[in-house]
Amino acid sequence: MSAGQIEQIAERVERLLVRYEELQRTNALLSQQVDALTQERDSLKSRLSAARSRVDALLERLPDIKSAA
Repeated sequence: MSAGQIEQIAERVERLLVRYEELQRTNALLSQQVDALTQERDSLKSRLSAARSRVDALLERLPDIKSAA
């Protein structure tokens, strides 16, 4: 193997290491976004459930249509 080939391999390895580090940072950011969106989804599901409960409670308080007629 010539010195030129070793140099090319070394440069390629260096580029791959840089790309690997970039991908690690991107992955960390995406993981943070997934965590944030998961928390937001859970919060919205909780709010939806509470709203449904309030609507159900209001519907229970409405007079029955049959008995009103």
